[in-house]
Amino acid sequence: MLAPEFPPRGATAIAAHVHGLSRALVRAGHDVVVLTSTDEDSRDDSSADGVRVLRTDIDLPWLPDDFVVAHTAAANSHLISSLSRLGDWRPDVVHVHDWNFAWAGNTLATLNDAPLVATIHSTERGRHGGHVPQGDPSAIHSVEWWLSWQAARVICCSRFMMREVLEGFELTPDTVRLVPNGVDTAEWAPPSFGAAREPLVLAWGRVQYEKGFQVLAQAMARLRGRVPGVSCLIAGRGPYLPELQSQVDIEGVGDLVQLAGYVPRDDLRALLHRAGCVVIPSLYEPFGVVALEALAADAPVVSADTGGLAEIMQGSGAALLFEPGNAARLAEAIERVLIDTETSRSLRARARDLLEDRYSWDAIAEQTIGVYGEVG
Repeated sequence: MLAPEFPPRGATAIAAHVHGLSRALVRAGHDVVVLTSTDEDSRDDSSADGVRVLRTDIDLPWLPDDFVVAHTAAANSHLISSLSRLGDWRPDVVHVHDWNFAWAGNTLATLNDAPLVATIHSTERGRHGGHVPQGDPSAIHSVEWWLSWQAARVICCSRFMMREVLEGFELTPDTVRLVPNGVDTAEWAPPSFGAAREPLVLAWGRVQYEKGFQVLAQAMARLRGRVPGVSCLIAGRGPYLPELQSQVDIEGVGDLVQLAGYVPRDDLRALLHRAGCVVIPSLYEPFGVVALEALAADAPVVSADTGGLAEIMQGSGAALLFEPGNAARLAEAIERVLIDTETSRSLRARARDLLEDRYSWDAIAEQTIGVYGEVG
C-alpha cells in the first residue's frame, strides 16, 4: 500500500484508514508493506502489528510550500528510489490511497507485473463543489482521473463517492467497488461507558473550508448564555486555519472557541472521552472516519446531513443531523445534546449497535480482499 501519511504521523482520515486496514489484512494472513512519508518520531523501516512500514523523506525544502504538484512529483520520485529497500520481496497487489502517490504506485505495479487498485477517498472536483478551478485543483483532478483509469479496480468508501467517481471520471460501473471505512472500537473506547461528560464541544480534522469549522464558530456565538459553561475545541491543522481564526474573531467567540492545532492521538482520545458533544460540520464529506471514531469513543455526535456522513447516520439514531452550513440548526442540535441527558444517552446506545453491525476493520478487510481477488 502507498499512502501520503501513516500513524503516528498525520491525523488524517486516510492515515487512519490505511492503519486499520493494513493491520486487519495481516490478521487475515496477508503480508503487508506500507510505503509512506517519513516521520521524525519513527524509524524509516519498522514493523508494528505485523505491518512493515517503509518511510521516505519526501520533502523539497527549496520549493515554496504552495507548489503542491511539484512537491508531489518530487515525493513520488523519492518513493521510487526507496524501493530497493524491499529487497527480494514482491507485491501481488499494489494499492494506492488517493492521488498523492499515484505515479509511484503505477510504477511499482508495472515493475512487478502486479494489478493496481486505487482507493479514492475524495476528489478535487467534489472539494470545489462540482467544478475544477484552474491551477493546482485542475492538475490534481487530472492525476485523479489518470489514476482511476490506470487502476484495475477503484474502491470508494460510500455510494456518494461512487457516484462522484463514476460521473467525474467517466468510469464504467464494473470497475468501481464500494468498501466503507472502518474503526477500531477497542482503540477509541473510553475506560468505562456512561462516564460524566463536560459541556465541551469537540471537532477535529484537517482545517479546510469544506470541513465547515467556520459554521461551528457561528453556532458557538448563538450558544452563548444558552448552555452554562459551554466551550469548544477545534483540533487540526490545514490551509484554512488563518481564515478560521478570523471567523472566530468576527463572531466574538475567542473566549469560547480554542483552535488547538495538531493534537496527538492519545490526547484526542482523552478529549473525546470528556466531550459532551462531538460536531462534524462538514460541507463536503465523502465518508467521515471522524464520525466512526467519535461513535466508538461513546461520544454524543451532531453531524452535517451530507455525503457519506448521511449514509452512515440517516435512520441509525446514532447522531443528530443538521442541514450543512446552517449555524442556527447546528446550535439547536448542540444545545439539545448538552442539555437533554436522555437524548445523549440514546445517541450513544444506538452508536454502539451501529458500529458492531457494520464497521469493524476485520469486516472491511474481508471486503477489500474480495476486490484483490477479482484482479489478482
